[in-house]
Amino acid sequence: MSPPAPPSPSLGFGQNAAAFARDIKLSHSIFALPFALCAAYLVSREASVPLSAWAAIVGAMVAARSSAMGMNRIADRRIDQLNPRTTNRELAAGRLSVGWAWGLTLGTGAAFIACAAALSPLAFALSPAVLVFLWGYSFTKRFTALCHVYLGVALGLSPICVWIALTGGVGAPALLLSAIICTWVAGFDMLYALQDRVIDAGLGLHSIPSLIGERRTLALSAAFHLVTVGLMAGLPAVVGLAWPYWIGAAMITGLLVWEHLIVRPGDLSRMNAAFFTANSAVSVVFFVAVLLGS
Repeated sequence: MSPPAPPSPSLGFGQNAAAFARDIKLSHSIFALPFALCAAYLVSREASVPLSAWAAIVGAMVAARSSAMGMNRIADRRIDQLNPRTTNRELAAGRLSVGWAWGLTLGTGAAFIACAAALSPLAFALSPAVLVFLWGYSFTKRFTALCHVYLGVALGLSPICVWIALTGGVGAPALLLSAIICTWVAGFDMLYALQDRVIDAGLGLHSIPSLIGERRTLALSAAFHLVTVGLMAGLPAVVGLAWPYWIGAAMITGLLVWEHLIVRPGDLSRMNAAFFTANSAVSVVFFVAVLLGS
């Protein structure tokens, strides 16, 4: 494969930032953000959470994910050039330079730490370790098929981090929210990785699909999402939620079932619908269900 053309040196910050945003799919910040806001909302039922804290939480979530995804694109740029599905990504295609990618990755990482500092001294002290853990995901598929679970844990840190930042400790609701995110994300990431099963195996990379095959991956993903549904059913017992929450939980269950119905062995043609449409709706519906059920 011929190397991509180098980015034009004339591109300024705005154009490079836009290319970076496209490469990391900035809009996908919606996946975990509502769960972080759920944690803040549940804390607010017992103690005041100022508007500035809400803004800092949103900023921290977007910045942390942006930095983590930037590291992922940097770490995988050579792999992305060899994968037909990812060869047109901005960094892999040469429309974004490695230097700009590093600068924006480190810059958004610094923004995350700054937002954590605005929340509490404890959040500030812990934020570098959290950032390093998030960056670590980008390297996991080089040595373990459990990379999908690592990703779930990485996103699942969000409600725990919010709870610590606002209360100084970890509560049972935050742990339960984290478990919901972890099983949900790990389950859908296994599905998404089905697209790269063959090329991952060829490149010596690790994933659940390349380890156990397509049908078993579909079954394991469904099992993870079954656990997700069970954990959602347990939340009202921990935080006290009324009947509107159950409507939202039923809607999420329906979305997950639909996701598994449209991704079938030998037919991944509707993967984008399963991944983007269903999963972007899950977290939003969950947040609304918690609000209405309180």
